[in-house]
Amino acid sequence: MTVEAKKETLGFQTEVKQLLHLMIHSLYSNREIFLRELISNASDAADKLRYEALHNSALLESDPNLEIRVDFDKEAKTVTIADNGIGMNREDVIAHLGTIAKSGTADFLKTLTGDQKKDSQLIGQFGVGFYSAFIVADKVTVETRKADAEEAVRWVSDGSGEFTVEPIDKDKRGTTIILHLKPEAEEFADGWRLRNIIRKYSDHISMPILMRKEEMPGAEEEESDVKDKAPEWETVNTAKALWTRSRSDITDDEYKEFYKHISHDHTDPLKWSHNRVEGKLEYNSLLYIPAKAPFDLYNRDMQKGLKLYVQRVFIMDQADEFLPMYLRFIKGVVDSNDLSLNVSREILQKDPAVDSMKTALTKRVLDMLEKLAKKEPEQYASFWKEFGQVLKEGPAEDYANRERIAKLLRFSSTESQSVEQDQSLEGYVSRMKEGQDKIYYITAETPKAAANSPHLEVFRKKGLEVLLLSDRVDEWLMSHLFEFDGKSFVDIGRGDLDLGKLDSEEEKKAQEEAAKENEDLIKRIKDVLGSDVEDVRVTHRLTDSPACLVVGQNDMGMQMRRIMEAAGQSMPESKPIFEINPEHPLVGRLDKEVDEDRFADLTRVVFDQASLAAGGQLDDPASYVQRLNKLLLEMAV
Repeated sequence: MTVEAKKETLGFQTEVKQLLHLMIHSLYSNREIFLRELISNASDAADKLRYEALHNSALLESDPNLEIRVDFDKEAKTVTIADNGIGMNREDVIAHLGTIAKSGTADFLKTLTGDQKKDSQLIGQFGVGFYSAFIVADKVTVETRKADAEEAVRWVSDGSGEFTVEPIDKDKRGTTIILHLKPEAEEFADGWRLRNIIRKYSDHISMPILMRKEEMPGAEEEESDVKDKAPEWETVNTAKALWTRSRSDITDDEYKEFYKHISHDHTDPLKWSHNRVEGKLEYNSLLYIPAKAPFDLYNRDMQKGLKLYVQRVFIMDQADEFLPMYLRFIKGVVDSNDLSLNVSREILQKDPAVDSMKTALTKRVLDMLEKLAKKEPEQYASFWKEFGQVLKEGPAEDYANRERIAKLLRFSSTESQSVEQDQSLEGYVSRMKEGQDKIYYITAETPKAAANSPHLEVFRKKGLEVLLLSDRVDEWLMSHLFEFDGKSFVDIGRGDLDLGKLDSEEEKKAQEEAAKENEDLIKRIKDVLGSDVEDVRVTHRLTDSPACLVVGQNDMGMQMRRIMEAAGQSMPESKPIFEINPEHPLVGRLDKEVDEDRFADLTRVVFDQASLAAGGQLDDPASYVQRLNKLLLEMAV
């Protein structure tokens, strides 16, 4: 035996120690969850073996019937969960049970609130369900042998910060977990209790979960006969893939528990859709909309995609070829009769059948969302708060469904008088004024900045609704959302504002006259600002503010520019257009100023204030403060 193969004591990773501390101190408010997590892991191990055996049947050895066994010993105060799945070798045990490779673990620990119920809902999302064993056990023993390997290994820990690993003999492949129960958890060493938990949480598992058959109370049998008799095992769960069963035979609770099994989410799903498709393609699908967004929703490496089965044989987790990226939050299962059992990710990317299934499954999800928005608006509002920004990626990614996605979008607007994104585009169109043929919007860094933008002034005066956009994805979204219901979108902070029929002939004539009357003032301002602006002109956007900045019609907006620059992208130089309101007293004062130095200071102050109002940052804040203080002192004299 090599030195490496001897018994060894190792320390847990720092994050695991913190996690174990939380587990040991009853992080879960519902302790029976431990059995669901461990059975779920055992099911995954069996699925992995079944898939590997497609390419190497020798892995099944002489034991092709995959199953999970749950047992207990009242006297020893133990609960045992055993499977004959893929198993682990020494390196696997140290890697999977001693460390948490997932980078989000530290983020998970930061998100803990101290509320046991809320915190318990986070555990499964981080792939650390095994450690739930320490909720009920003060010592855990794991004995495991990897399929097609000779040496087995035993892992033991009391959760105090260390674990031991040593080689053992084990006749059969798979993993056995022995929980040495805490005194306050001895209630779980009971057959009736364990059976109820299995039927409650794990009835949907598609392989048999076996327990020893127990004699009915009152049955008389000689004690010697009981000792000599080999235990009889019986299947406790339905042991049939839930998605292959008829919808009428499945209860809502079964659907919910299956969701928790595949998603490791401890909250109930918001909605689900279960369908069987027959025709050119034959497949079953069960798709879920979660109620809460996962912690890594915006992480490029997040686990996404559906569980893929072919003819009820598990093939892979996170098969992301069946739904577009903007629907990456959807959880579920797809089981095809048409794909090959030897299918790989490379084959999935090229198979036309997969493209057809992706189109149909995308339509199915959009159907669910449309029904939710129409029939249960409060539920949809809850969904939008969790996943709205992700859905906004849709119009750019899915051209074929652009109009359908647009109907699902929600925005804040001047109509709602709230920062809540609760207004649909259909609602906006229904409220449009007579003669209005455009949908107006403005983008800003924050909801308040959008709601208080000076660009809104003329729209408020005319009673025109404006969408207020402040999410980081919004400007990118609008660059791909050209029209809705035949109405084009107009950014009111960009280009030369043309309200068309909404401006009367008298208003248009007054605007032209104002531009002519202020030609000298505009020239003076241009001389002061020089290369800092693209142009200076009289505005007809403003009623209360002295000035505003406008982005050129073909230039990148300030919000998108800041995002690109933060990502390290070099942006071409872009200069704003400076628009002044000659009706404002401050601009009138500016026009009458004969001292050119004071005129330059006042012009610069007004320009910088317009930049700040637009959510911009000043290149030289100190000079702005000096000019402003100088003007204030002169006014005070």
